[in-house]
Amino acid sequence: MARRFFQNAIALVYDFDGTLSPQPMQEYTVLPRMGIAPREFWSKVNDEARATESDMMLVYMRHILESLDRQKIAVKREDFAGMARSIRYFPGVEGWFARVNAYVRKRSGGKAKVHHYLISAGQKEILDGVSIRRHFRRIYASEYHFNHHGVATFPKLLVTDTMKTQFLFRINKGKEAVTESINEHMPEDERPIPFQNMIYVGDGMTDVPSMALTKKSGGHTVAVYNESKEREKAICVKLLDAGRADFVAEADYRKGSKLSKRIELLLDAVIADIAYRREAFECRAEHGGGQAS
Repeated sequence: MARRFFQNAIALVYDFDGTLSPQPMQEYTVLPRMGIAPREFWSKVNDEARATESDMMLVYMRHILESLDRQKIAVKREDFAGMARSIRYFPGVEGWFARVNAYVRKRSGGKAKVHHYLISAGQKEILDGVSIRRHFRRIYASEYHFNHHGVATFPKLLVTDTMKTQFLFRINKGKEAVTESINEHMPEDERPIPFQNMIYVGDGMTDVPSMALTKKSGGHTVAVYNESKEREKAICVKLLDAGRADFVAEADYRKGSKLSKRIELLLDAVIADIAYRREAFECRAEHGGGQAS
């Protein structure tokens, strides 16, 4: 059977808090619902995590459940999703995805496509309710277990800084369901989305493992920051200096912004690389190295 070049998909992978949205999603949603000040909440979480040498993500997920229980607030899956209507985005985010899709389609002559993925330590139940949900092929995030009453009772999936890299391999190998094993060896030429077809967009130190893996494997990374927060900008510059990020830019997703232009440049590079590899594939097939259809 004739083989066909198939590695023509580009993966744009995003963090959420601080990358697409200025504040942690909990500060728009569940914390106001409980009447808890964000600074107070995160201070308690960080203090406990340090004192008990616990994972900060598990601590914050447990604190939310305990606070809800103390206040006799039963939050179901649909309640978390409903809260997502309060989330705000950086400028241009809501129109970004359709514009990028059109850009890739035009620049590649329809020979490349782009898939958008979200990998977040935040709550999937909230992210499933965001207005931009339809643009993502997959959302990977921490999740709660819901009991027979449909009420959240304990964390069932935790996404930490280092665990984010697992999902990059899932995208790379096409094993996107969390129930699928990614441990078996898969030759590079059989992987649906090679790392060189990936662009990872994040905002800080929690993205370092993902950025390091993406860069080391031949992919591209961009660090974004909130222009009003000098500390965030300084962290991104450190990522640039350390070679973790190809580019840094203000988190402004509007057409013509510096971020938009820099990601378009990376997309052009990936599209050109896909065109090269497609031509090389067909050349080998033409001269006895296999057949292309």
